[in-house]
Amino acid sequence: MSIYARTFKTSFALLVLILTRSVAFAAPPSVTAVLSNSQPAVGQMVQLEIKVNGANSANVPETISIDGLEIHQTGTSRQFEMHNFDVSSSVTYNYTILPLKAGHFKIPAQTVRVGNDSLHTPELVLNVAQGSSSSGSSAGSAQSGQSTAASKLAFAELVVAKKDAYVGEMVPAEIRLGFDPRAHGRLQDEPELSSQGFTTQKLQQPRENLETIGGRTYQVYTFKTAIAAARPGKFEIGPVTAKAVVVLPRRPSTSPRTRPRSPFDLFNLDDPFSDPFFSDPFGSMGERTELPIRSETATLNVKPLPTNAPPNFSGAIGNFTMAVDAKPKTVQVGDPITVTSTINGRGNFDRMNGPALEDERGWHKYPPSSKFKQDDDVGISGEKTFEMVLAPNEKKPAVPPLVFAYFDPIKENYVTLRSDAVPIQVEGGAAPAPSVAAAPATGAKSATPPTSAAAAVAPTAKPQDILYQLTERPRATESFAPIYTLRFFWVAQVIPLLALIGFVVWKIRRAKINNREAQRLAALYHEAAELMHKLRRNDASPREYYAEASRVVRVKTALASATRGIDPNIVDAETAADTFKLNSDERDRLRRLFEQSDEWQYSGTHNGPGRISPESRREVLELIENLK
Repeated sequence: MSIYARTFKTSFALLVLILTRSVAFAAPPSVTAVLSNSQPAVGQMVQLEIKVNGANSANVPETISIDGLEIHQTGTSRQFEMHNFDVSSSVTYNYTILPLKAGHFKIPAQTVRVGNDSLHTPELVLNVAQGSSSSGSSAGSAQSGQSTAASKLAFAELVVAKKDAYVGEMVPAEIRLGFDPRAHGRLQDEPELSSQGFTTQKLQQPRENLETIGGRTYQVYTFKTAIAAARPGKFEIGPVTAKAVVVLPRRPSTSPRTRPRSPFDLFNLDDPFSDPFFSDPFGSMGERTELPIRSETATLNVKPLPTNAPPNFSGAIGNFTMAVDAKPKTVQVGDPITVTSTINGRGNFDRMNGPALEDERGWHKYPPSSKFKQDDDVGISGEKTFEMVLAPNEKKPAVPPLVFAYFDPIKENYVTLRSDAVPIQVEGGAAPAPSVAAAPATGAKSATPPTSAAAAVAPTAKPQDILYQLTERPRATESFAPIYTLRFFWVAQVIPLLALIGFVVWKIRRAKINNREAQRLAALYHEAAELMHKLRRNDASPREYYAEASRVVRVKTALASATRGIDPNIVDAETAADTFKLNSDERDRLRRLFEQSDEWQYSGTHNGPGRISPESRREVLELIENLK
């Protein structure tokens, strides 16, 4: 059997083993449901996400019928992750909810079928407020903003789920960045949200989708986050700022000082997309242009928390439930008991402390530990588990109830959750009092003289003036053998030897890497010298001459940026100009050189003579030799 056949069989067996292990140890499927906004106004769209973990597909209801709400399924997304050869998958079903009237709505638990299993989502609550003039004006401004965005290459939008909140309350927010697909927009960095007096959750990976706004299609990136105010007051959140790179056609200008009238009127036309470049992107050369994007601000009115907070309130704000359990149920006095309390719901889990014992008498308590499992993208929905270790100091029939207080921003009051006592059995009792201390009391009640009791105790007293005789052999005997004859001495020498060998291997590897980099630089220097020699010839055609000239610029740019390891094949005119810090005149000459090279290389024709004039050669050589 050839070595290739054995390698293939080994790889195939390893792949089967990995897949079998992933399937065998896969977690059972679970389902969660999250609302993007639990307090919308009439006519304000809300997103509902039903996420099924541990499955590739599931059967979910296409529509959910609730009087006063229009709920429709809008899309599906799937995610796959691999961690230590364990493959996990999840599927998310998206719904849109349009409130038709104000009121308190309950979205009942929905049945989700995964194979032969039936799962149920949690019940969700939606409080719809009556639409006001302010909300109407806000919607009108959003529509006008979208219609304005329809004539732009890109737009940014900040969507805050609520207009009123409390200090410390987590408010969901979305950052939407849209690009016209024909401009090939690409973000340089994550968007930045200006918000003084607020804490902002870390932005997650954006969701991408195509949307039609004002009759135009946009590639929209949606970032989800959550904000929390640190103090009361009326705040302006934002704006959202971002930097993107778009591809625009190169347009000749009769005057170098001519500039577009507007950053979005790039072609001196009413509509930037009416340029022939977008209808035929291969008809002319495009250039990358940096485009700043900025959104409008959003207003949020932050109210202080009421002053009548319960004593055990630690700052939790949201809507929560609590479940408590204790293990083991049978212990001895002084043995540890682990009390597990699980807080489920939606709110500021990052500022939440664990529940407290209602009655701590007779218990020794240790600081609790916690872990959080989130159900959404930004960490404001999920469950937080606290584990507290208790030790009973006496017999107890049950673990006392646990209490947890939080502020409900929907009900606008404090809520205290109280668990039931957990029955346990504590065996044993308190340690008995020493017999020596009880002797005087016994002697007082007995007719026996106290001296007899003292005589009974005296033989057990340990003498303090002499040492005990050695009656047992020690477990370990002393040895006078030299240390180098012992095994552990040589085992200890292996550790520094292995460290030395590892250091030598690392130094050799670094030397090889540096040698490869030196060889690469030497090859670039040699290539630059040969190209400069060719440029001084007079028999080269214009196509060869401009191709060699642009190649020299790329190679010299890569040599000048040796520390960054730039590939000369990806160097353009702007990169070279920035590397050598050229002035505006030299930048224009360098751009013309690259344009002429591209024109000769790709079009095959050129509007001009078939040979290069000596003046043009001299200008090109002077430009390249000044690149230092």
